[in-house]
Amino acid sequence: MSKAFVKETAAEDDGEEITAPAIPVGSRNYMTPAGHARLKGELLHLLKVERPEMVRTVSWAASNGDRSENGDYIYGKKRLREIDRRIRFLTKRLDAAEVVDPAARETTDQIFFGATVSYLDGAGDERTISIVGIDEVDLARGYVSWISPIARTLTKAREGDMVQLRTPAGVDTLEVLAVRYVQLG
Repeated sequence: MSKAFVKETAAEDDGEEITAPAIPVGSRNYMTPAGHARLKGELLHLLKVERPEMVRTVSWAASNGDRSENGDYIYGKKRLREIDRRIRFLTKRLDAAEVVDPAARETTDQIFFGATVSYLDGAGDERTISIVGIDEVDLARGYVSWISPIARTLTKAREGDMVQLRTPAGVDTLEVLAVRYVQLG
């Protein structure tokens, strides 16, 4: 079999960038303290643990001779490129970050970034969400991005307000039941 059909090139892999939600033009990359700490921890782990370990592996594999058929070398170089891409991505996100602590906000019943909101949807179901940064979204925990349609609809509303959420299925009326600003983890 010809190597032309199985060989991967560095140029192919380096062109791929990590796709993540874009920060709206003219906006800051808002994050909670917990989200900022998580991204910073991931960056430090990549820089101090994973990357040096992979560099050692690639160096060892390169010393074994023929690199064209050396699986450890080929995989190691590919993984090193992935790590470097993630490091660049995290560095850019953290450089543009503005940390907003929801627990430090003065008491208000108006919805802004960091709010934990309980609302009643049109079907009569009560739901609770927390509005967080675009890199902190976790639907299982009820964390939605501040640029999501529901967060944009709820922003600036107050307890007791009725708001209209436009969805592909139609318009849904939401009633804001409670607004809290608590430490998110």
